[in-house]
Amino acid sequence: MKRRSFVPLLSLSLDAAAPEPLFRQLYGQLREAILSGRLRAGHRLPSSRSLARELACSRNTVVGAFDQLLAEGYLEGRQGSGTFVSSVLPDALLSARQGSAAGDLAGAASVEAAAQAARPSLGARGRDLAALARPGERSRGGDGPAFVPGLPDLSAFPFEVWGRLLGRVWRHPSGRLARHGETAGYPPLRHAIADYLGAVRALKVAPEQVFVTSGAQQAVDLAARLLLDPGDRVWLEDPGYVGLRGPLVAAGAEPVPLAVDEEGLSVEAGRALDGRAGRRARMAVVSPSHQYPLGVVMSLGRRLELLDWARESGAWVLEDDYDSEFRYAGRPLAALQGLDPGGDRVVYLGSFSKVLFPSLRVGYLVVPPALVEPFCSARAALEDHPGMTVQPALAAFIADGHFAAHVRRMRTLYQARQQALLAAAARHLGGLLRLRPDEAGMHLVADLAPELAARMSDGEAAQRAQAAGLVAPPLSAYRFAGRRPGAAGAGRQGLLLGYAAVPEAQIEPAVVRLAAALSGP
Repeated sequence: MKRRSFVPLLSLSLDAAAPEPLFRQLYGQLREAILSGRLRAGHRLPSSRSLARELACSRNTVVGAFDQLLAEGYLEGRQGSGTFVSSVLPDALLSARQGSAAGDLAGAASVEAAAQAARPSLGARGRDLAALARPGERSRGGDGPAFVPGLPDLSAFPFEVWGRLLGRVWRHPSGRLARHGETAGYPPLRHAIADYLGAVRALKVAPEQVFVTSGAQQAVDLAARLLLDPGDRVWLEDPGYVGLRGPLVAAGAEPVPLAVDEEGLSVEAGRALDGRAGRRARMAVVSPSHQYPLGVVMSLGRRLELLDWARESGAWVLEDDYDSEFRYAGRPLAALQGLDPGGDRVVYLGSFSKVLFPSLRVGYLVVPPALVEPFCSARAALEDHPGMTVQPALAAFIADGHFAAHVRRMRTLYQARQQALLAAAARHLGGLLRLRPDEAGMHLVADLAPELAARMSDGEAAQRAQAAGLVAPPLSAYRFAGRRPGAAGAGRQGLLLGYAAVPEAQIEPAVVRLAAALSGP
């Protein structure tokens, strides 16, 4: 007869029919768990009384095992607190673990060689994914200093309203709401998004075409899984948003970086590269309303040219409309999705993370009508439905007018901060960085002035900013690795300066610190 107990992270089994005494069985299993690391230093063990009850053995059995482990230094007793795995393990234990891991080979070199051989190897896609890095990643743990790009002003978000909406939904949720969600997302939220996109962005969209995601990257991942095969060529803006590359790499796509000129992504250059490769691209990923990071607005002619290419090639256009809400002057050109005459070539994606707050993790994907059913089936196979905690509150936030009011407030606030940054740069960054106003967005590209570019690269300038306590990612970090020296778009050197999350009173002092950092030898 076997007696079993499930201690946290540990399973113990005692066999009364075995010749070995029960206390020795328990001693051996606990010792092995400590040696293997399943019981870590400082882990609290159950009391002898509760463990005996769970194992259906006498308390003396447990006390005997504990006493032996205490005597050998594997465990330590703390007065009034209980029994814990020793925080300082005996030298014999450490050498036993090391000898076991190294296969009893002598010497540090042998241990390292054995450890190296035991490490799991990544596949080709895994290595490519692991090599991708986000510029400014170190600033993502908190609010961050100036000048983190893409970070909204969290102090201006109406969290009291948000909290009331969450409470209204979840204080007494319906059984259906708490059990399962819809595959494509919460229906009222999909309706609210469709109404918003139709009214503000002139999209031709029914609620059924909207899929709620955990953000832009998941939207790209879903589209790439369904629309691409491994080895398919995908046009990408260069420089461009690094975060969208990961899902494409994971799908096995072949990225084709295309330079961005004053009218946007160069369709002509893409056609030429496809011709030389002997096969056409299957997708183009673009941010036509406000290209990231350069801020270029794709011209109407270039948009129509891109749609013509997609129809001729049977290709897809993935339109990233990441910050169209923050436009300060003029009227934005219509979205590509609204210009597509057949309504069957453009997949449109957006996110609420930059507009509201980053940890919200809610985005959306708008697919052509013919793709609704296959996307529903694939979504159900991958994750059943998106998380339901915030969707009802977000639907109410939009429907009750709070979203529109917040966007209007942020437009005014961010426009004032951009003007403050430009004014401070004019006073302190002459001969170092050159900034131009932008009609939209949450950051400016500060080009290195010729005098500064003669002394350092934008990567070195970013390192100096970091040493001064500032985050200003280099423009070169958004380019594809391996760009040929002298290739179109390869020579521009600059820093990204985000202003949306920096209080206006702090902008000039931060600019002064940046100027001092860049002026040094």
